[in-house]
Amino acid sequence: MRDIPPASAPSEPAPDTTEDRLLDGAILLRQSAKGYRAGLDAALLAAACDAAPGARVLEAGCGPGAALLAAAVRRPDAGFTGVERDPAAAALARANVAANGLAGRVEILEADIGQPFSRLGLKPFDAAFANPPFFDDPGALRAPHPAKTEAWIAEGGLAAWAGFLTKAVREGGTITLIHRADRLADILALLAPKCGGFQIRPIHPRADAPAKRVLVRAIKTGKAPLQILPALVLHPDQGAKHTPETEAILRGQAALGWA
Repeated sequence: MRDIPPASAPSEPAPDTTEDRLLDGAILLRQSAKGYRAGLDAALLAAACDAAPGARVLEAGCGPGAALLAAAVRRPDAGFTGVERDPAAAALARANVAANGLAGRVEILEADIGQPFSRLGLKPFDAAFANPPFFDDPGALRAPHPAKTEAWIAEGGLAAWAGFLTKAVREGGTITLIHRADRLADILALLAPKCGGFQIRPIHPRADAPAKRVLVRAIKTGKAPLQILPALVLHPDQGAKHTPETEAILRGQAALGWA
């Protein structure tokens, strides 16, 4: 993989935010100290973005921009748009775009994916990706910190996200999601009326443990048979924190391809 230039030097962080580095220091990310904080899911989602040169790519629910920025650095010949409804998170995302010198090809729109995609006034994208909230029902889990509620609980459910994403891409465009493994059947059922060519990559915490996450890629109007790809194992049984494959992904030295 090509060498990634370091992010620009940080200025003084805003109150109630932290400064973190992604892709082995290539990206500066300011994010809320108490709200949703980007982690491994965002890194894996960005690594799974396979946008072609010249492609227009959308992230739904971009938060402060962790996955969006990482995908943009990994795919320097594509243009990216992040959609985020929370004003504070959208403001952080815009600041992060500027701090990383990506304002020329990454933009942030403040909008709600619960509203029709047509309200954005944009033509459909070549690709879209998202890490939708994991829960539809507030009663399904202990209430998170108020600042994290929107990241954990989806108003309108997963169906709202699937509907927005399928409208957001052109025919032949791709949709990539990372989500809980136990929602795989729901994801396939919600996307199947408009999409096909599904590819599924299970994400296992350890080699002998069930998958906790799945990456799902679908093609709008695709017809190819469903494929289950080799799994990614995150942690070794002992020793290092991450497996060599996962460590390479986190450092920006490898991607999660769909071949």
